[in-house]
Amino acid sequence: MARLEYMDVYFSVQAFQEEDLRGKSAVIIDVLRAASSMVTALNNGARKIIPVGAMEDAVRIAQTMDAKDYLLCGEQNGNTIEGFHLGNSPLEYTKEVVADKTLIINTTNGTKAIKKASLANKIYVGCFLNQQSILEGLKEHDDDVVLICSGWQGKMSLEDTLFAGSVIYEMCEGKLPENTKDGVKIAFSLYEKYKENLEQSIGTSDHAIRLKELVPDGDIPFVCQKNKFDVLPTMKDGILINFNG
Repeated sequence: MARLEYMDVYFSVQAFQEEDLRGKSAVIIDVLRAASSMVTALNNGARKIIPVGAMEDAVRIAQTMDAKDYLLCGEQNGNTIEGFHLGNSPLEYTKEVVADKTLIINTTNGTKAIKKASLANKIYVGCFLNQQSILEGLKEHDDDVVLICSGWQGKMSLEDTLFAGSVIYEMCEGKLPENTKDGVKIAFSLYEKYKENLEQSIGTSDHAIRLKELVPDGDIPFVCQKNKFDVLPTMKDGILINFNG
């Protein structure tokens, strides 16, 4: 199991440099909503996911593929990108829509965090929906692990920090050792404070309020469900696949 004394938490994409991850493994967190959508898509039979850092990259990759094999997905500032097949609500990623498809995804925060983590030994994508799978995956690690909260345009987000804290809380069974890094202490403490009211806390977070007019009513309750899917999205050669699939 990854050791808590060597674990760290970054609270936004801007909180780390690419070199900071060399020799470490990373869990990319974007509860609202990229990670939740990717986990749901892989659970519902998507063949693979190609995360990209810019819309132009998504379109360029799509032009090399057969139109029946892929879906362009994602958002910009919460809005579905014009001309894309799907937005960023996990409720859109049903089995009927995504099964056997390659998803090319660009989002404001989550996919940028994935791309920036490219030097990590291993990259996972995590959220409440696949928390147990993340915990099981981390049991296999003896390298340092960093939990990367995608945040919002360089700022900390409550929902991502709460998920990081939840992972830490489960790893130490609610008893945090003293010899942990400050980021771990902060995430653990926030989760300990809000864990009994996750849905309400996330629903009143800055990001949820910012997206209120754009997010379907069911998204917040959906993304707050723990351990709904046995899915471990893992990067391999720039592509996300389900390691548990």
